Amino acid sequence: METSTMHVQPSRRHFLRRSAQWAISLGAGSYLPSALAQPQPVSYPHSSGSEPASARLPADACDCHMHVYDPRFPWAPGAKLLHPAATVAMYRQLQQRLGTTRNVVVTPSAYGVDNRCTLDALAQLGSRARGVAVVNDQVSDDQLQALHQAGVRGLRFNLALGSVTTVEMMEPLARRVAPLGWHLQVNMPNEVLLANRAVLARLPVPLVFDHFARIPLQADATHPVFDFVTGLMREQRASVKLSGAYLYSKRGAPDYDDVAPLAHTLVQLAPSQVVWGSDWPHPTEQHKPDDARLLDVMTTWLGSDALMRTVLVDNPTRLYHF
Repeated sequence: METSTMHVQPSRRHFLRRSAQWAISLGAGSYLPSALAQPQPVSYPHSSGSEPASARLPADACDCHMHVYDPRFPWAPGAKLLHPAATVAMYRQLQQRLGTTRNVVVTPSAYGVDNRCTLDALAQLGSRARGVAVVNDQVSDDQLQALHQAGVRGLRFNLALGSVTTVEMMEPLARRVAPLGWHLQVNMPNEVLLANRAVLARLPVPLVFDHFARIPLQADATHPVFDFVTGLMREQRASVKLSGAYLYSKRGAPDYDDVAPLAHTLVQLAPSQVVWGSDWPHPTEQHKPDDARLLDVMTTWLGSDALMRTVLVDNPTRLYHF
């Protein structure tokens, strides 16, 4: 029995779907109907929000604290603060949203003293990036020189979480990297910092304190951590990163306004000793902050184009040898 067929007019949905298939097969977006050719909303990995930052940044603005996590490189044994892939390609998307063009890749604790992921990121990013590595006292002079050639300009001592280095390693390593013009970057709980003030004060290289130096938000000029850190800043022997406001704020997003008094104080006391970092991809945070909003809040702490250039361009240029 022969089955009769009826001609059915294709639906609009069918037509658009076929048009998209034809365009893909031809490899040319110009064949798409205009409705399909509109760009889709961009998703920014590990950052909430999608709007660009409102602040107009100076040329060569630098993000001085971010991390790369790449599944091509294995975690260190016993690593605690692990993170999904946060690659150079993902970070470049964020740069476009923020308007920054320079950055500093900091080896995260998840890789221990294995800096291959950071070095790979520096190779991809080129001359507009610098690195901060993690090593122990087993590192050779040849290895330090190789790190320098790759763009590394500092060593990080993260004594707050999953540390693979010790305070005892700081002074010997500082003496070894001083001829390279490097600094030591430290992340220390208050009690560790205070117990080691003598060591920190006599280091032959500059210090860079992560995340507001972990100074308590309620601290005044008499607080021993505030007094020690700002004393080194006044002597131009230490810098502080305005990064990770969400780590300490009780009021939280979007303004983190309980962090503002400390930020203002640090900038006013020693503007040449302050830098900014996004802390992307925010490895401590399950719910990622809005990076554009964090940047805009930071620019309100600075309050002028002159200070924005000092903090975002001049200070990083000097510290990281751009």
